[in-house]
Amino acid sequence: MPDGTLDTAIRGDEVGSEEDLYEDLHSSGHHYSHPGGGGEQLAINEAGALHPGSRGSELASAHSWAMCQPSGQQSSHLAETLTSWCGKNESLMQLISDGSVVCAEALWDHVTMDDQELGFKAGDVIEVMDATNREWWWGRVADGEGWFPASFVRGAEGQSSKDQMRTNVINEILSTERDYIKHLRDICEGYIRQCRKRADMFSEEQLRTIFGNIEDIYRCQKAFVKALEQRFNRERPHLSELGACFLEHQADFQIYSEYCNNHPNACMELSRLTKLSKDFKNVEAALHAMKNVARLINERKRRLENIDKIAQWQSSIEDWEGEDLLVRSSELIYSGELTRVIQPQAKSQQRMFFLFDHQLIYCKKDLLRRDVLYYKGRLDMDGLEVVDLEDGKDRDLHVSVKNAFRLRCSTSGDSHLLCARKPEQKQRWLKAFAREREQVRLDQETGFSITELQRKQAMLNASKQPATGKPKVIGRPCYLTRQKHPALPSSRPQQQVLVLAEPRRKPSTFWHSISRLAPFRK
Repeated sequence: MPDGTLDTAIRGDEVGSEEDLYEDLHSSGHHYSHPGGGGEQLAINEAGALHPGSRGSELASAHSWAMCQPSGQQSSHLAETLTSWCGKNESLMQLISDGSVVCAEALWDHVTMDDQELGFKAGDVIEVMDATNREWWWGRVADGEGWFPASFVRGAEGQSSKDQMRTNVINEILSTERDYIKHLRDICEGYIRQCRKRADMFSEEQLRTIFGNIEDIYRCQKAFVKALEQRFNRERPHLSELGACFLEHQADFQIYSEYCNNHPNACMELSRLTKLSKDFKNVEAALHAMKNVARLINERKRRLENIDKIAQWQSSIEDWEGEDLLVRSSELIYSGELTRVIQPQAKSQQRMFFLFDHQLIYCKKDLLRRDVLYYKGRLDMDGLEVVDLEDGKDRDLHVSVKNAFRLRCSTSGDSHLLCARKPEQKQRWLKAFAREREQVRLDQETGFSITELQRKQAMLNASKQPATGKPKVIGRPCYLTRQKHPALPSSRPQQQVLVLAEPRRKPSTFWHSISRLAPFRK
């Protein structure tokens, strides 16, 4: 989009936005802490007491879904993990080609620096539109479409595969119940049996308070699982009729109310016993300290893994000027499209902004190849103050602004006026600036920095490695736009790729005349 007037840019939200929403890459720390797919979430505290609440809600939703809901409805809660689906790309594509809606749940946040990639947050439901590539899929979430890593999602399911979905639910119920029995056995035959051998440490009354009626629950659950196994159809699992098992044992499930009512007493008794130890305060402080150490190690590992991606991103930017990005920065905080208002005459420019720690990079999209970015400048965040502006007339530039904020230099007095398309986008930017300052403060406290050797190695790797990963096409997959473009060889240079991607059409003298009068400017 060429430079235009301010009013035209600010009113862009009336006709829609092509901005890709990018969320905080910092939250991608989930990559190292997320437990993975579904399954039984039984919670046991340090002393072995069963925690109420987590199991009841999960089993209730699983059981009610299997027995009461139509088979065609989706359930991300009971979807199988991505590992079981990676080898089923052909079946997914068959469902898509048959007109089925195939959806997947995001396990982690995906922040991207590429216009063709799809940004989303953990928990978002993504409609999978192309799964031919094992590593990168094309999908849609909210108003955006793009490529995303297949490993970031789980449970790709088609609404027309009723039998398969019911099989997944039934297998999930059986797997959950079997795992639950294992946990109960560990508590009853492990913790409780060993505690009874130490009468000098625990009285029978104390054990009854701590564990409640968990041994009664163990006996009831064994009978319940045995009934489920008997009604399970191993040859055709989707035909298994498990509803009768729940009706037969519905009275037995009331035994959980006694356990839940006893839970506050168990917590109080555990707290009293642990505080009797002379070393309790030191152990508690040591546990807190070790958790902080583990968190710091994971965070530094994640940051160091990101520097290669940042180096590759910089190498993809045309006309880069100045020092390398890694000299001062090591993490992408946020990115998106903003309108930059400059003097004189309050001209507006559409730019892609990338907020890293310590600096803000802004680029311009190529007029024809929208995935190509040209470097236009950077701002030093260490000397800038973020000022939230109200909608209305700006005092400095004397123009009406909307969803705007200003970056003001406290020393020189220079300022930069930026406008978002929507109020919610402006708020995300303001929060991102706050996170950037917090990240810089934490790095200074912990002493985190990238060594010169690490920086040079990352830049060297970026210069040697060709761009790999998601399929290289111009925009969305060809068959999704119902155009029969030829496949694009990865070895072709960009100029030849553009020629291949364009369908054959009769040359127009109109464009020839326009190019002579007003050639495009980068």
